[in-house]
Amino acid sequence: MKQVTEWRVAVGGLSAIGVGYGFARYGYGLFLPRLEADFSLSVTQTGLIGSLGYAGYLVALAAVGALVARVGPRPLVVAGGLAATVGLALAALARGPALLIVGLVVASTSPACMWSPYADAVRVLLPEGRRERMLALIPSGTAFAVVVAGPLALLAPVTGWRPIWLAFAALALATTVYNGLLLGRGSPMPVGERLSVSWLTQRAAVPLYVTAVSYGLLGSVYWTYAVAAVHAMPGPLFWSLMGLSGTAGVVTARLLSRLGLARGHLVLLLAQAAALALLGVAPGVPLAAVASALLYGCSYMAFGGLLAVWAGQVFPEAPATGLSAVFLVTGGGSVVGPVALAAVAAHWGLGAAFLVTSACTALTTLTRPVVKPLAGPSPHICREHPSDAACHCPPLHIRQTPR
Repeated sequence: MKQVTEWRVAVGGLSAIGVGYGFARYGYGLFLPRLEADFSLSVTQTGLIGSLGYAGYLVALAAVGALVARVGPRPLVVAGGLAATVGLALAALARGPALLIVGLVVASTSPACMWSPYADAVRVLLPEGRRERMLALIPSGTAFAVVVAGPLALLAPVTGWRPIWLAFAALALATTVYNGLLLGRGSPMPVGERLSVSWLTQRAAVPLYVTAVSYGLLGSVYWTYAVAAVHAMPGPLFWSLMGLSGTAGVVTARLLSRLGLARGHLVLLLAQAAALALLGVAPGVPLAAVASALLYGCSYMAFGGLLAVWAGQVFPEAPATGLSAVFLVTGGGSVVGPVALAAVAAHWGLGAAFLVTSACTALTTLTRPVVKPLAGPSPHICREHPSDAACHCPPLHIRQTPR
């Protein structure tokens, strides 16, 4: 692959993540009331669909992590786009639960195939100084897609959900074609060392994995139960507000360059903790629901960008493989989260469960990144000792920037 203009990579990455997560993965939850009505789905069937979809997502993540260093990002991104296209179309054309389930499960695998490989694509397509900014930007594609899908879900009782999903499938196909052309026929990325379990479990990765588990656990709690706590507001409207706020993720790179990973990690986690606490102390209050959605949307989406940048620094040799491992760990937290919260809520109520979750989010700030700083000023050379990296001259001497 050869380097291309930054805006083309941004369009490709944002659209891929938007289609994969915003339409193919989260579309099920947004349109669930219409699906339940049209297919007479029982609670058991809706739970089965959710579980099978998540299982497909995790299996795809594991496959991508094993394959991306061998085949390169393009085949996997194209496969993810086709999975979204086919899955959404099958669901839209289904006349019974069986084909609906097949379509939804196929669609659920698509984001796993597109986001992690894009970390390798960014490394090849862009020069070094622009890669972290792009990795921080791309996750906000989910927010843009939710902003589109949320209002459409509100219109679904009038227009029907099937035409909307066919339109989603058409957008997924267009995104697939665009990324297939953008990524070209480049060879797999060269990896400086043999990827192994010890490489994936290196010491620098431990705080990243702990944070990823917490991010998945706490995020799944919010996505699963937030609407139940804001019953005074329609679910699609709540998600639309959160998606609209999440579009602020486009400035994540600027935030991280100003704060650094460690302070950005602290600020964004505390914002998520505050959003969860609002649902705990003021359940059913519309103003609290709006504030929670806006606060959580921007911090949650931005934190996804932070994890991508952090993973790229911990695993610079093969960022897509490392990011796939991070997402697998995140998935483990997502499995535990709703079950743990349900157990707490059964004894003390949903409000108390949100407060406990908020406290856990605040505790996650202890697992702060300890990696090299983000892109900052160029290194300086002492005029009197240009070849001495350990020069101890007074600061006044160290002013000449290498040309």
